[in-house]
Amino acid sequence: MSELFMMVTIIERKHTRKFHTFYEEMGLPVSVVTLGMGTAASEILDYFGLDGSEKGVMFHFVTREKWKEVKRQLQLKMKIDVPGIGIAFIVPISSIGGKKTLNYLTAGQDFVKGEESTLKDTKYELLVVIANQGYVEQIMDAARKVQAAGGTAIHAKGTGGTQAEKFLGVTLVPEKEMVFIVARTDTKNAIMKSIMDEAGVGTKAGAIVFSLPVTETAGMRLMEDIE
Repeated sequence: MSELFMMVTIIERKHTRKFHTFYEEMGLPVSVVTLGMGTAASEILDYFGLDGSEKGVMFHFVTREKWKEVKRQLQLKMKIDVPGIGIAFIVPISSIGGKKTLNYLTAGQDFVKGEESTLKDTKYELLVVIANQGYVEQIMDAARKVQAAGGTAIHAKGTGGTQAEKFLGVTLVPEKEMVFIVARTDTKNAIMKSIMDEAGVGTKAGAIVFSLPVTETAGMRLMEDIE
């Protein structure tokens, strides 16, 4: 899949609501918001005008053209280039589990499907699963059936319920779990399919799944030995 990205915004937690409103006005109603804590070294924090306080982390899904539009408004309207406001960046998405999920995440953005992966030679990919709260084990059981080694879950809050009903035909509860699974590229499709079949849209878990290319890794020796 080409020209589709996950946009990550990291800001002071007190600015989360303001940025959420801004993104909705920009036509990005579908998002996942979680909380974080700044941990960078003091000289890095000083450089960006940030501190080590609590952060808001926002995930959206944008085409390249939408990113250009949003980036310009982040600079003009939200003054994101001013030290202390925050940062935003994009990560290419290599595949998405199903057409309904694609339509839901892009929320009406103009998008022409290209080749599945923008980085063809990556050995690993990061699978990101967004599901209703309380179904992490169901998701991981489905993933392990096709040799997924393990995953990491964090709690988050989702928006875009109207889009969920429109594109997925279901109502999604706002409380979410995000599950991150690093998998070999050649096993990615099987893991995504297993999750969609056993915990996807239409089940109580209501999981959607997409993948991001992983270009470099460290600490993967155990996984490689097992395989």
